[in-house]
Amino acid sequence: MDIKAVKASYARWAPIYDRTFGAATNAGRRRAVDYINARSGKVLEVGVGTGLSLRHYKPGLQVTGIDFSEEMLGKAREKVQELDLGATVELRQMDARELDFPDNHFDTVVAMHVLSVVPEPEKVMAEIARVCKPGGKVVITNHFKSSRGFLALLEKVTAPLASIIGWHSDFEMETVLGEKDLSIEEQKTLPPVGMMTFLVLGKAEAA
Repeated sequence: MDIKAVKASYARWAPIYDRTFGAATNAGRRRAVDYINARSGKVLEVGVGTGLSLRHYKPGLQVTGIDFSEEMLGKAREKVQELDLGATVELRQMDARELDFPDNHFDTVVAMHVLSVVPEPEKVMAEIARVCKPGGKVVITNHFKSSRGFLALLEKVTAPLASIIGWHSDFEMETVLGEKDLSIEEQKTLPPVGMMTFLVLGKAEAA
């Protein structure tokens, strides 16, 4: 799925996202934020979307949210204003394949239900690894391809519709596990019906 298809898809979804995909992915979002709230420092949320997670971060965290879609960011900016989060939350329009941040900058990087949406997810993961501090954590919630059962059949049927529905239903977990500096520390299935997966990847300490 190319960047133009992503932009068009999320321009369509922005007005109703919170009530549709946003509601369906709430469990993963809350699990990720609960994990992050046990940590401290700077947080980068890749694919902040309409900002559904922003109200849940604990005070004291410095959160930067990026998204490619201006329509989605517009909704997130409304939430920042309504919740008076301007002192702790910064929102920026950005392509996740080319993050405009220095190396080793964030204590935690989180990508919630976004990696099966972006073009070239391997490049996004390389950038995520680059900007995460040594010893930092990368938190991912996402749907990954099922190997059997009804979900596997449904994914196969919907896979050709990626540009229309806005995400790849047959997205392989191995796509996000190729960075040599990142290793799995935690993996759990999440609702609904185990469709989503929660991952924590640790970045190796500096030598």
